[in-house]
Amino acid sequence: MIKKPDNGNEDFDRGNISTRKFVKNVSFIIGALFLISLIILVLFPDPFINTFLKNRIAKSFEKEYPEYTIQLGEMKYSVWNNFLECDSIKLKTKDSSFTCSVDSFSISGISWIKILTQSDFNPNAFSNSIINSEKIILGYPESTQELSIKKPHISLPDSELTTSSLKYHYLIDDEQFFAKSQFRQTRFRLDISQIKITGLDFVSFLKGTTHSARKIILQNVFADILLNKDKPVEENVFAPQMPNESLSSIKEIIKIDSLEIRNGNLKYSERFAVNAVPGIITFNKFNIYVSGIANHTAQPETTIINGDGLFMNSAAMKVFMAIPLSSKEFSLRYSGTVGKMNIAELNVFLEPVENRQVKSGVIQSATYNINVNSGQASGNLRVAYNDLAIAISNKDARVDKVLLNRISNFVGHMFIIRTTNLPNEKDSMKIGEINYLRNPGDYFFQYLWFSLRSGIGDVVGF
Repeated sequence: MIKKPDNGNEDFDRGNISTRKFVKNVSFIIGALFLISLIILVLFPDPFINTFLKNRIAKSFEKEYPEYTIQLGEMKYSVWNNFLECDSIKLKTKDSSFTCSVDSFSISGISWIKILTQSDFNPNAFSNSIINSEKIILGYPESTQELSIKKPHISLPDSELTTSSLKYHYLIDDEQFFAKSQFRQTRFRLDISQIKITGLDFVSFLKGTTHSARKIILQNVFADILLNKDKPVEENVFAPQMPNESLSSIKEIIKIDSLEIRNGNLKYSERFAVNAVPGIITFNKFNIYVSGIANHTAQPETTIINGDGLFMNSAAMKVFMAIPLSSKEFSLRYSGTVGKMNIAELNVFLEPVENRQVKSGVIQSATYNINVNSGQASGNLRVAYNDLAIAISNKDARVDKVLLNRISNFVGHMFIIRTTNLPNEKDSMKIGEINYLRNPGDYFFQYLWFSLRSGIGDVVGF
């Protein structure tokens, strides 16, 4: 006779089967939900990105940089390619002193796990990323300045950054710019057609600790500087920083092995009245090679600069500079040569600025050596020229005390102007003395020119 199982065991077995079935069903539901979520994320990632991840990125960034606010436009994401696109990015400081807008931004190779698992902004999440944009505009509303960059490309795996264009300018015209101040101002414009940086440590740059690169190449550089001398110099104004002052004031470590400027053009102008034609000095088609750009180094770092080009688009010229960037004092030494040129080429500068006109004269050659110690320039200028004839210009209609003083000084010197300065003359060749003390309002290139100009005046006799 078969014995029936007692009710207790039967209830136990039935309960055990029911529990396993329940767990199995729940597991199936969770797995199905996860699979469905994964399919939705793969096939339709954009809603997830725009509703969850976009806010996470913005909050992480603003937590890391609390002085800024950021707005992200519509975002698109490809799971298969790990490729994220954003229509626009708008960044600004809370006091609106700085703005940044980015068009058609894209980035690939993001480590989403590091972003999602860490509350703080982690630059290492982008260590394998490639970043592109159509255009970036940096604005400074208070000073009406703008910097625009076209087609920036950053490859972190290749440690490379390139752009197709960089422009720095003011959003107002020259007269509006100068009218903003009752004192003398200097207006800058900069246009670079192409930039390439190799050996860039972009992760350290994002961390804000080190700005380093192996090589920077700037192609087709045009710099335009205009100084309005129709207004007085402001006293006790913050002086423009010289290269050593600029680098030493940066807390982050700067280290750039070399910098090249290819096919550069510099236009320097001075004007003496509103809407007046300015005096112009140009340096054309120059190529510059700079090595050893660094700050905060254990040993004093001397930056070496070698360059060549055309002076006034006419005379071949070469220049050498040695600048101790780690020095607390503004010191350097520079030297160079200038080839043969017609001195009348300088009339575009002499007539508006000095109210003088070169009738004739030829520079055969010129060499200069200048040492700067704590802002005091000294040295010599050897310039061989012949048949120099200078007259008072009648094209300048300015009639004021400054002009009358200049004419009076010219008349007092007109009989001692050296018309010829050649080494084979009976009299010894006149060596120009460089003697110029840095004016607090001088910018670096202005200072270099003013120092050299002091030697020219000493040779010629005005």
